[in-house]
Amino acid sequence: MKILSVVGARPQFVKCAPVSRELRKVHEEILVHTGQHYDYLLSEVFFRDLGIPAPDYHLDIGSGSHGVQTGRMLAAVEEVIAKEEPDLVLVYGDTNSTLAGALAAAKVHVPVAHVEAGLRSFDRRMPEEVNRVLTDHCSDILFCPTATAVANLAAEGVTAGVHLTGDVMVDALQQNLPLAKERSTALIDLGLSPKGYFLATVHRASNTDDPAALRAIMDAFARLDAPVVFPVHPRTRKKFAEYGIAPAANVSVVEPLPYFDMLALLSGARAVLTDSGGVQKEAYILEVPCVTLRENTEWVETLEDGWNVLVGADADRIVAEADAAGMRVISPYRVLRDRAL
Repeated sequence: MKILSVVGARPQFVKCAPVSRELRKVHEEILVHTGQHYDYLLSEVFFRDLGIPAPDYHLDIGSGSHGVQTGRMLAAVEEVIAKEEPDLVLVYGDTNSTLAGALAAAKVHVPVAHVEAGLRSFDRRMPEEVNRVLTDHCSDILFCPTATAVANLAAEGVTAGVHLTGDVMVDALQQNLPLAKERSTALIDLGLSPKGYFLATVHRASNTDDPAALRAIMDAFARLDAPVVFPVHPRTRKKFAEYGIAPAANVSVVEPLPYFDMLALLSGARAVLTDSGGVQKEAYILEVPCVTLRENTEWVETLEDGWNVLVGADADRIVAEADAAGMRVISPYRVLRDRAL
């Protein structure tokens, strides 16, 4: 079978690595990189570290508004599909690359398979939520990471082609964490001790495009009693300059990190403060408490099991939950295994 896999952003590269490795044992895979993430530290370094084959097609779409970016991707992926004539198009997650790949295939009647299907935050203001719903409803095979995801699809009338598979992020972390601990010098380079620092990521528009929200988050980081390592997304860095925000002395602003360095820092953190769905899940798998800078999440299991808490951009809530993070004692790995997360 010829499978055309569409990726374009950091979380998709991580998920693609273990799947691609297995696919290529028995199938022909054509790998398409849309270019949604094009910075070296957000793209090429992941292919290098994770051993992902070089893309057969690099579409170089780059940035743009959601409509412009998705439209360009859709047209470009359609051309690749016409040329390669795959038996199946495989998409991952919830980005514009995901939706563009799924729509391009569906419109020319090529079956679509969606890895990480069925997730819902139930917040249609999030572009990712729109991408998830539309992708699921034009997919023929839906690979769900959790039983909750299966139930979400059933509630929307989607039951055919649905499979509870568990989460490929577990495979990725189990394969790469030993390498990260062996190869990464990030803690030494930054002068950190295990469990003696917080790790933060902030990139969602709800936080970065709202000056009050971003200032509140940075104020909270300044009030924490330990260093905060903050790999800054290029969009967030631009907003710092636009709003005149200067991170406090205890906040180490660094460039986006290679995957092994990020894993090493994540596994060694006292807690993670993030608005990323993927980082929430990585923290959960690695048994690191998470404080989520959002009012909702698609990974509800992390909340139910007490390992994650939602605080939005409320500075007082962020500080209180970060201070309390070390008190959590639930072992998520047992729950993770039982739930097939």
